[in-house]
Amino acid sequence: MPAAMLPYACVLVLLGARAAEVVGTAGGGRLRWEPHCQQPLPNRVPVTALLPPRLEGPWISTGCEVRPGPEFLIRSYTFFPNRLFRAYQFYYRDPLCREPAHSLLIKGKVRLRRASWVTRGATEADYHLHKVGIVFHSRRALLDVTGRLSRTQAGRDCAQRLPPARAWLPGALYELLSARAERDCTAALGFTMHELSLVRVQSHLQPQPPTGSRLVEELYLGDIHTDRAERRHYRPTGYQRPLQSALHHTHPCPACGLIARSDEHHPPVLPGQAALPLRLGGRWVSPRCELRPAVLFLTRLFTFHGHNRSWEGYYHHFSDPACRQPTFTVYAAGRYTRGMPSTKVLGGTELVFQVTRARVTPMDQVTTAMLNFSEPNSCGGPGPWSLGTERDVTATNGCLPLGIRLPHVEYELFKMEQDPLGQSLLFIGQRPTDGSSPDTPEKRPTSYQAPLVLCDRVAQDFSRPPQHRPLLQQPLDGGAWCPRGAPLPFLLLVLGLAFLEWL
Repeated sequence: MPAAMLPYACVLVLLGARAAEVVGTAGGGRLRWEPHCQQPLPNRVPVTALLPPRLEGPWISTGCEVRPGPEFLIRSYTFFPNRLFRAYQFYYRDPLCREPAHSLLIKGKVRLRRASWVTRGATEADYHLHKVGIVFHSRRALLDVTGRLSRTQAGRDCAQRLPPARAWLPGALYELLSARAERDCTAALGFTMHELSLVRVQSHLQPQPPTGSRLVEELYLGDIHTDRAERRHYRPTGYQRPLQSALHHTHPCPACGLIARSDEHHPPVLPGQAALPLRLGGRWVSPRCELRPAVLFLTRLFTFHGHNRSWEGYYHHFSDPACRQPTFTVYAAGRYTRGMPSTKVLGGTELVFQVTRARVTPMDQVTTAMLNFSEPNSCGGPGPWSLGTERDVTATNGCLPLGIRLPHVEYELFKMEQDPLGQSLLFIGQRPTDGSSPDTPEKRPTSYQAPLVLCDRVAQDFSRPPQHRPLLQQPLDGGAWCPRGAPLPFLLLVLGLAFLEWL
């Protein structure tokens, strides 16, 4: 989102907290969403947010994570009843987390403060670091870190405390920060633990046929700024990929046991997995409510048409962290280029997307009023906006009040994976934290958003008139939940990527 548009988004989020009642109708070749279709989790697995959050215990990554840069890492954090914590961050040279580079041991104290007034559903916290140590797992890793430190005078002073490469000792721990000695070299490395300043803990039951279900607990910590130079000053408003409780995590999880048993001297080496080719054709959906920086709650529905490399998607925005109170929906469509392997982010594929068409549906009174008070011809043609009514904004080159600009080009990064249950996952490039758009090759993402899941096949139901057909149904053959099929061509609604600069 452009900086000029951030006030609009804040108004929509802070004031648009009431759920809209929208009647679904279909006619004239166009479909309106029914109220239950605004719900972000079609399988309706109950999710419970723990307030205040309970941090005590071990929390781990469930796989290899990618941070902007790119940085490939695994996290393992333990919080103790006396508010102390011990955190391991294991860094790797590869996107599969099989070649350890160095490990960080972080010790400190964290104190929960209050419910966040910026990010609904989150809790703000303060933290204090006591010690940060680093262990190098190869001479090359030592040289890489020394090179990063040598870029500034303060960093060069810190680099002198590290041994020369020829004197590298496997397993040796070198101190980067000591509160007692008043020594701190973390700033020269661009390292912070600001992720601890925003916290959310939630739980749900994972079905485990035939035995029933098991508890899964997740810890969401603050997001990492996509611009490394801003990380020291940035205070999170979104989340990273969640950690899971080492005691209550999803099953199966081949990596969980390895990660839980690891320490700074013994980084986990994850099992190998075959690289999947990027096959976009089909429909993809958000498995849960998503949060963007600048407090944007949304779900995505996205469809790729592989035969002509066109795409279309719906972006449903909400004012609450459960995605039950809709504010507005945007439909967008365009074309994309053939992918090329990324040379910067190993395992990723680079594409270029065009956004050429868009439609907007206000879903609450606040958004409707804002659009009606906008400048003439800045968002759709003449005439008033009404609650729940979709309007085309292509002719006005987008929708200025919502930060939508048409036509629009974005340079993207994609990756496909399979989870332990065999479900296909699609990772799409992380949006810039400052709300800008990756509209140049230099601004192409180097990390990923939360994954989308593939919808396999969807049965059609023509026994009832279109306006009475539910758009969400149970999956077939273990696939994800998807919108129901219908005779209208553009009913291929899927969760997708936030290509518009307001996402």
